[in-house]
Amino acid sequence: MNAAELYFVIPTYRLRDVGETVEAYDEHFWRNGHAPRIIVFDDSSPVAQEKYYPHLERTKTHNPVYYVGPKEKEQFTSYLSGRLRDKRLDGLVKNLFRPSYGGNRNFTLMYTLGGLMVSADDDMRPYALMEPSLESLDDGEISRGRLHRAGNNGYVRKSFDVLGSFLDVLGKPIAELPANYASGEVLVDTAMDLETNATRGMSRENSLLLQNGPVKPDATVKMAQTFRSGTNDIDALDFAELFLTNEEQVDPDALNEFYVLVNFRPAVTKLNWRMDCGVAGYDNTFGLPPFFPTRLRFEDYIYRLWVRQDGIAAAHVDSAQNHTKSNYMRNPVAAEIFNEEVANLLKRKIKDTLTRTDDLTIAFDYDGHVTAEDANESLDKVATIYGRALEAAERATNPGRADALRLFAANLQKAFYAFEPDFFQQNLLRIVDDVLTVIKGSIELWPTLVEIAYFEKSRHGLPQTHVKNNPR
Repeated sequence: MNAAELYFVIPTYRLRDVGETVEAYDEHFWRNGHAPRIIVFDDSSPVAQEKYYPHLERTKTHNPVYYVGPKEKEQFTSYLSGRLRDKRLDGLVKNLFRPSYGGNRNFTLMYTLGGLMVSADDDMRPYALMEPSLESLDDGEISRGRLHRAGNNGYVRKSFDVLGSFLDVLGKPIAELPANYASGEVLVDTAMDLETNATRGMSRENSLLLQNGPVKPDATVKMAQTFRSGTNDIDALDFAELFLTNEEQVDPDALNEFYVLVNFRPAVTKLNWRMDCGVAGYDNTFGLPPFFPTRLRFEDYIYRLWVRQDGIAAAHVDSAQNHTKSNYMRNPVAAEIFNEEVANLLKRKIKDTLTRTDDLTIAFDYDGHVTAEDANESLDKVATIYGRALEAAERATNPGRADALRLFAANLQKAFYAFEPDFFQQNLLRIVDDVLTVIKGSIELWPTLVEIAYFEKSRHGLPQTHVKNNPR
């Protein structure tokens, strides 16, 4: 194994649709002269795998495609448990790799040990939506974008060499990066608190600003990401805001606004609070920390903390991709709002109690305590949205929209335990405690598992299936 190995991975739980993603990226790589090892990591159930795996076999690709699904994952985790020789650790192994956003990504880290990994979610595409007339960026500005109403003119598709832009930076010291890279300590988003990714309020335009600060020229870029159009990094509260303010919208899950890039430029930073694992690349030559094995969609937050240590840097590369939000097998907006509120609480607590970072892990002292103030902060915010939804339903002239608004309000009320403070705090405490137990136990075991997997990968390889699809 050596660092020249290049992997392109697609973590998914929607095997039905992933074939389109495979073909789109494979064609893009071929046109740009790249031949990475393409691996699909599937979190589907065995029943869904049996039903939809033939869809993957019907794809046509230039590059070979490999598959890691329920059977292959079970073989791998059983091997890890066998090498540990301690049945008490079996639960931790299963938690690290359980079906979840972080669990599936942890498989990608193990299977790409010793190489460079570029990852894309199953609803990403290798082009970006951009305004055709580029505007110059201001001093310190590295990107600007705006919301456009779907179906209106004003943007075009542009394609960039995605893998080439990652290869420019991954595993390289800052001193060796291309000359067009700006450098600074940290990025600031004009529309979002990047330490938690919580919205500052709905905004139709935003910019990423690079703040000055020390960046050592010998620091190595261990993770990087492209810019993103489509839904960008919009959170569920902003998604709800779009629904409430668009009086013609009936379906709260429909995407009627697209985030369109105006312009961008590459940059490298010491900190990266804007980590977006859906369009990210990693230098996995010597191993990386695990993603948080959680269903709460903050699995990548560990990297925002981990990258702060000396000798490591992060980059936004010179390319962009598009996110087409798929509603297939996705939670309703109300449930996503609840998940984000819990995740944002955990992010703040973990960050404030961080005690250590090293090559493969982090450590923090948060014990799971949730105060009444913590709970009320979320309840007050969401209760306001609930009231606005009911008011909008009263004003709506379209009966379908009025019904959708009332249903959305009812779902919010259900998700947040009828806005009853004591009941909400009690359940919030239970959820936080469960998540922390899994996270803390998992990251302590992770370095041992990396060592086991590294040697097994170099000797015999890890379980995966070569997809018998059709060559282009």
